[in-house]
Amino acid sequence: MIRINLLGTPKPKSKRSRAAIAAPAMELGEVGSPAMKILVALVLAGGINAAYWHQLDHQSVVIAAGMKVAEQHNRELAGVKTKYLERQKQADNYKHRVDVIDQLRKAQTGPVNLLNTIGQTVNGTEAVWLNSMKTQGANISIQGMALSADAVANLIENLQKTGYFKDIEIKETFQDESVKDMQAFQFELTCEIDRSKS
Repeated sequence: MIRINLLGTPKPKSKRSRAAIAAPAMELGEVGSPAMKILVALVLAGGINAAYWHQLDHQSVVIAAGMKVAEQHNRELAGVKTKYLERQKQADNYKHRVDVIDQLRKAQTGPVNLLNTIGQTVNGTEAVWLNSMKTQGANISIQGMALSADAVANLIENLQKTGYFKDIEIKETFQDESVKDMQAFQFELTCEIDRSKS
């Protein structure tokens, strides 16, 4: 604080007064004055603003570090995903190959099972011989000869008992006049393979 002597009498100079002259003081007024309150409010606002800026700056540094870690993790996962997709493609190719092999095996054994079933059925039926057998998809046409009409009926019954065939019908049957020594019947049967049993 600066003091001005209006009386004109010189004051004795002491060490203290020299220090007072050397360091001028600024008078701000009373502690409760509006200027002091505004100054305190500005200082507080500046301090709060600086603290908030520091907090935001720290958060941005933390977020940037987190983003670097996440990007690195994302690159690693992209590599894992690529390997997984390659392995999945290999597994799908392998499964497709196995399915094709299974289908070929099934198609290979299908006619064998059909011939075995018909052969055993005809062998188990007396007085019946086969002349030909034609397949078209699941439909079968069987032509043969029997010594009696009952033998044809027995063949139909035995084919039904196998469970391998369904919808067995006589398409045609007649007595063969060309056979002179005995009675012979020519017959033609149609049936369908039961896919659920084969």
